[in-house]
Amino acid sequence: MASIKKRGDSYTITVSGGYDSKGKQVRQYMTWTPPKGMTEGKIEKEVKRQALLFEEKCKDLVIGGSVKFETLADEWFDMVESKKLLRPRTIDRMKELRDRTYTAIGHLPVNKITARHIQKFIDNLAESGVNKRTGGGLSAKTQKHHLDFISDVLKYAIDCRLIENNPCTRVKIANEQTKEREVYTVEEAQAFLEKLKDEPLKYQAFFFLAAYGGLRRGELLGLEWKDIDLSTGVTNISRTSLYTSSRGVFTDTTKTKGSQRSIIAADSVISVLKQYKLWQTEERLRLGSKWHNTDRLFTTWDGRPMCDTAPGTWLKKFCVQNGFRVVNIHSFRHLYASLMISAGVDVKTVSAVLGHSNASTTLNIYAHAFAEAKATATNAVADILDGKKHA
Repeated sequence: MASIKKRGDSYTITVSGGYDSKGKQVRQYMTWTPPKGMTEGKIEKEVKRQALLFEEKCKDLVIGGSVKFETLADEWFDMVESKKLLRPRTIDRMKELRDRTYTAIGHLPVNKITARHIQKFIDNLAESGVNKRTGGGLSAKTQKHHLDFISDVLKYAIDCRLIENNPCTRVKIANEQTKEREVYTVEEAQAFLEKLKDEPLKYQAFFFLAAYGGLRRGELLGLEWKDIDLSTGVTNISRTSLYTSSRGVFTDTTKTKGSQRSIIAADSVISVLKQYKLWQTEERLRLGSKWHNTDRLFTTWDGRPMCDTAPGTWLKKFCVQNGFRVVNIHSFRHLYASLMISAGVDVKTVSAVLGHSNASTTLNIYAHAFAEAKATATNAVADILDGKKHA
């Protein structure tokens, strides 16, 4: 039964949840504060009601003081959202994993979940028919997302002293075959940019910045005119524009602290941006009160921030119509990085320009490109010593 204690203007409600594996009593607490103006009689009645509701909620506790995985996972979601420990888009992605995960292990007490339970679930995700769209199994990447979700919840269980170790550390996922990145050659990129000059200025500006600056999609969509000095080309990346089904389009911080950086836009980019800004100003004046003053570079017809799917949809259509290989927006970032590396730019500089959190991230992603650049440098020295440069 719940106990109620008055502490100042608030009431602390305590519910006993049995005992843990070490014999220590487990208690759950909540604080309820009556709204101003409520009479003593109503307060007494309402606090009892709150205690009953809390007691019902705590019935999810099972013998041994542990909690069902589903209950703890929902508690974990509330915690990371309220404390802003994860980015909204990450939380939304994890919430998409709940149905399958809860069906498999949601009913199990967290202190009874073993590596075998989780391994069977992960293996099942790879079976044919699980992916309703393709009829096959889920990819190794998606399997890992499910495992990471379970692991994060069980790490929280460890913090709450409900369990002593995380069984996810003993679960194996099949190695995913590394797909070769779809990146344009220099000649393809040049042809793409040349053909782009016949297209709307908005998309000229977007893809010139993508190709010449190596920015992420969200960083491009988050750019505002105050971030760009059109006289010097200095461009500050300080925010990202994202979309989730629950929040719509919203502004967030960059992916990491290292992602907040400045780059110098090339003259060809600045030229396009100047034309685009003039066009956008004319549109703003033409629409008058219908225009939403967001200061964003990339907007809908009435000035609101552009949805993150719009540039990719336009890119695919443009590629198909003009006979280019269909690539995604991130391909231009990979091209930019590869060109820097082949030009001999050191890894720390490449990492800083791309906005990676550390140089090791850059090395892991572009190991092959760095290896090729190293081989080219070695061959260049050999050519000089062998006298080939003077042949």
